[in-house]
Amino acid sequence: MKPCEIKDGIYWTGAVDWNRRSFHGYSLSHKGTTYNNYLIKDEKIALVDTVAEEFWGTLQCNVAQVLKPGEKIDYFVINHLEPDHAGSLALAVAKYQPEKIYVSPMGQKAMDAHFHYKDWPVEVVPTGTEISLGKRTLKFIEARMLHWPDSMLTYCPEDKIVFTNDAFGQNWATSERFADQVDRSTLERLMGEYYANIVLPYSPVVLKLLGTIEELKLDIDMVCPDHGLIFRGAEDCKWAMEKYREFAEQKPKNKAVIVYDTMWHSTEKMALAVASGLAEEGVSVRVMCMKNNHHSDVMSEIRDAAAVIVGSPTHNNGILPLMADMLTYMKGLRPQNKIGSAVGSFGWSGECVKILNQWLEDCGMEVLEGVKVKHVPDHEILGKCFDQGKAIAAAIKAKLA
Repeated sequence: MKPCEIKDGIYWTGAVDWNRRSFHGYSLSHKGTTYNNYLIKDEKIALVDTVAEEFWGTLQCNVAQVLKPGEKIDYFVINHLEPDHAGSLALAVAKYQPEKIYVSPMGQKAMDAHFHYKDWPVEVVPTGTEISLGKRTLKFIEARMLHWPDSMLTYCPEDKIVFTNDAFGQNWATSERFADQVDRSTLERLMGEYYANIVLPYSPVVLKLLGTIEELKLDIDMVCPDHGLIFRGAEDCKWAMEKYREFAEQKPKNKAVIVYDTMWHSTEKMALAVASGLAEEGVSVRVMCMKNNHHSDVMSEIRDAAAVIVGSPTHNNGILPLMADMLTYMKGLRPQNKIGSAVGSFGWSGECVKILNQWLEDCGMEVLEGVKVKHVPDHEILGKCFDQGKAIAAAIKAKLA
């Protein structure tokens, strides 16, 4: 994709990765991603972030199309040192030889650990620091643990534009550059997926950052993340921030996700019976078998659910590996405000439900009594699973009241 002027004198000079299928442990399916970075032309020319190393050639080409003969990049602003954004930084420093490289206090430590630089012109910019490009000013706001310790935002008040790095991003390879050029429902879904699989454990930081933006009374009419589409216009920027507040508050919906694995279909039958009980009480249900669903897709559904029901047979005194993977992944993302319950079958050793309950408790969930069965569930056991679903539905209604 060619560079795109997003405001007068400010250009998108990033890269579209049409073929990326896995990102931070979650599946991108057919969606791909983008590595956005931005070139600001003023009396001083600044490059905000770089791209993944394999797209270094694309970055050079885009920058060359924007710069006029005799112009050079004076400053680098590195909002985040993760390799998808700073992977080509060493190459860019060698080629463009900037006067200054601006990073957050934690960014300086990350830069040293990643690149072991010795003579780079690094300058640390804590929250509140301002630099002048000439007609424009850049202001820096630390956003530690959104989603790395070094993360920061860069705000240009003259253009009412904020460069947010991973915040407000989506993994979506498109020829379009702006959020108002694509289907809004798809955009919202992909923002939710990104949040559920990357940002969710840092929700308190998101709420703090949104509060800081309000306190500083930043006038914003363009939000430029480093993945996906750019939000332009005050209304779209407000929509993006409201979505992030909604995601961060983790207020559950009238929804339950049943995630399970099964050996000879006994646990599957139990899971479906629980689903019937939930649906009978008007709860929206998603039933997801780990043999057929990636853990990141399951997590995207769990994000706004009020209840998570997990199922596995006992396997070698434990649970099936795909469920162990799912539960490990979920625990790391620390979803809040959930009700949990479990089902499982066993042959000669019946630890499954106890183990599943412990995982749910470790995730901080309110755990309701589960159901287990030896070998194959009969009508009576399936009836108990149905009643379990109804009991979970009652707990959901009480939680949402």
